[in-house]
Amino acid sequence: MGVIINTSIALLSSGLDSVTAVSLARVHTEVKLALVFDYGQRSAKREIECSKKICEYFDIDLQVIDLGWLAGITNTSLVNTASEVPAMSLEKISPEADPSITAESAKSVWVPNRNGVLINIAASFAESLGYEHVIVGFNREEAVTFPDNSGEFIRAINGSLSYSTLNGVKVLAPLIGLDKKEIVLKAMEVRAPLEYSWSCYQGGELPCGVCESCVRRKRAFDEAGIADPLFVRLGAIQG
Repeated sequence: MGVIINTSIALLSSGLDSVTAVSLARVHTEVKLALVFDYGQRSAKREIECSKKICEYFDIDLQVIDLGWLAGITNTSLVNTASEVPAMSLEKISPEADPSITAESAKSVWVPNRNGVLINIAASFAESLGYEHVIVGFNREEAVTFPDNSGEFIRAINGSLSYSTLNGVKVLAPLIGLDKKEIVLKAMEVRAPLEYSWSCYQGGELPCGVCESCVRRKRAFDEAGIADPLFVRLGAIQG
């Protein structure tokens, strides 16, 4: 453990990115609290279960935040079970693929101002508790299709927080320059508890394997040459 310079609060979805971000951030900041949000997403129950395991592993307090109102105004497939989550493949997310495919997939699972809402809620907790940072799992790969995962968004919202919080809470994104393969390698380096992570948009007993999040996760582990710890724990074969 490195020199601890401040305290922080984490946005925890239990996904590959957020779990690795918390694991990496703990080298230089004391993570005191994690927030997991239920905004009606299909995987909410699974995310909460996994987040509890992760917080137990790190001995971090966890608070579940119910955002039922956000579910009420969200019509995309991540929340609306009347719509189907797009099925993706390695070919569809490859650099040679038509970028409109991933753009449409991102649009299908977009939740209105989600990251803006979650960060501002976390910043309220941080300011109230006297913490300096909000940890997020934003990264270079997802920033291509999700603008609210980008460095530009972080700079913009940090500018906003400099006015809206008295102690100048800032967003900390330790993975911002990494793609998914690099995140997997970094997770192994810091021994992130990925056996409890859940990236799937669905909330079944096993990851669906075909949503964009599952496909990106599988590609990352395959390219890194590492067996996915979640599937190892579940005793399942990744398709």
